[in-house]
Amino acid sequence: MSVVLSVDQSTSSTKAMLFNGQGELLGKTAVDHQQYYPQPGWVEHDAEEIYQNMLRACGDLLRQHPEVKNDLLCLSITNQRETIVVFDRQTGQPLNHAIVWQCRRGESYCTRLMNAGHSETVQQLTGLKIDTYFPASKLTWLLEHVPEVRACLENGSALLGTMDTYLVYRLTEGRSFFSDQTNASRTLLYDINSLSWSDTLCELFHVPHHALPEVIDSTAQFGETTLGGLLDKAIPICGVMGDSQAALFAERCFQPGMAKVTFGTGSSVLLNIGDRMRLSPNGIVTTVGWVYQGRPAYAFEGITNFTGGTIAWMRDQMKLIESPQETEALAQAVPDNGGVYLIPAFVGLSAPYWQPNARAAIVGMTAASTKNHIVRAALESIAYQIRDVLDLMAADAGITLQYIYGDGGMIHNQFLMQFVADMTQMTVRASRLPELSALGAVMAGWLGMGVYDSTTTLEGLPHHFEDYVPQMAASAVQDYYAGWKAAVQRVL
Repeated sequence: MSVVLSVDQSTSSTKAMLFNGQGELLGKTAVDHQQYYPQPGWVEHDAEEIYQNMLRACGDLLRQHPEVKNDLLCLSITNQRETIVVFDRQTGQPLNHAIVWQCRRGESYCTRLMNAGHSETVQQLTGLKIDTYFPASKLTWLLEHVPEVRACLENGSALLGTMDTYLVYRLTEGRSFFSDQTNASRTLLYDINSLSWSDTLCELFHVPHHALPEVIDSTAQFGETTLGGLLDKAIPICGVMGDSQAALFAERCFQPGMAKVTFGTGSSVLLNIGDRMRLSPNGIVTTVGWVYQGRPAYAFEGITNFTGGTIAWMRDQMKLIESPQETEALAQAVPDNGGVYLIPAFVGLSAPYWQPNARAAIVGMTAASTKNHIVRAALESIAYQIRDVLDLMAADAGITLQYIYGDGGMIHNQFLMQFVADMTQMTVRASRLPELSALGAVMAGWLGMGVYDSTTTLEGLPHHFEDYVPQMAASAVQDYYAGWKAAVQRVL
């Protein structure tokens, strides 16, 4: 009864996975969902499509593993953070496309708030910056521009939440309206000091407080589900975490000073800073890593909007590659970047620049530049952005990092992992299991269900990773990074 069904609802797909009690992946399925770009800088998802994809992925996986269907401990969920959906209280049906974390439609309201002097108040309460990356300003946009949605939220016939809240609501047929602190802390509406929704912030963004979910610990039980009738008997939903914090949890970064980077569509660098809320003066945000037994673990976080997303852009928009797996060989086919730098500011630049109006560019090309140089520049841009964030984090936390854990879909790209190690001058411990976010939610589920009794016992689980040690000469590292900083300045 220690096998857990885990759902990873990410920006590009919804995966279903089975883990045994030792954290070994027994099987997985995935279903992609459509990306909607109604205007430049806008990004949307169909939440109903995502819910149906989740049921489909779970159904496919359970058909492949019929031996566990009636012997599951619980369902655990990890999800793309900051994506917000408004849905009908009675039916659970979305009233509007989900607005994705990458969407920039809240920029004008963020600018108004910053010009009005609200930045410090918002940072003190949330640990975050006023930025449309976070959902609050996009909700304000929705309330101002879609009157029927505003009316339903105000009269109580509609509810709102991040993707974890929506999936739990649908899975429990409307019986459970919950979120956890890792997701709530990313909305710009949640006070991470008191661990509660903030009336001040709800008023600032004109968001009805009564439309927000109850916030409970990731290890709590969020209700029961039959997965839309897939199961003969209901199982608990236990272990719900935003994907980046779940990866930090799975990497067992339980002690202050431990850090990880998730290589996903965007990249999230998280550094455990302990149980005391602290703020960075240099553009790094503070978030809730998790809350366990009433005790919060806070983290510094640096976000890069486009890492794996840049690779998808080369494949889908530019047709430079047919699959991400090609990029390693193409990058290694040239001895260096040939002076070419790609700045992936497709929806602005986040930490540490926080320039939402910046736009992407490829600089430094000559007549000798090839596709290989551009592909290599795209991979290199991921490492440069991670170094940008890590340098600030380490300085603000007052620590010297020796190594960083890595997870996510791109950890199998050996060129990228080595280049990250070289640029950061840290050992990169790349997990051999790419599904760390899903495992983190499962580990929270085990704690909640009593399979393990503490984070200390979780540390004893097998932990497999491959080390990438810095190899590049210091002078070469300095030259590469100086070229990146110069290229960014040209964009800014």
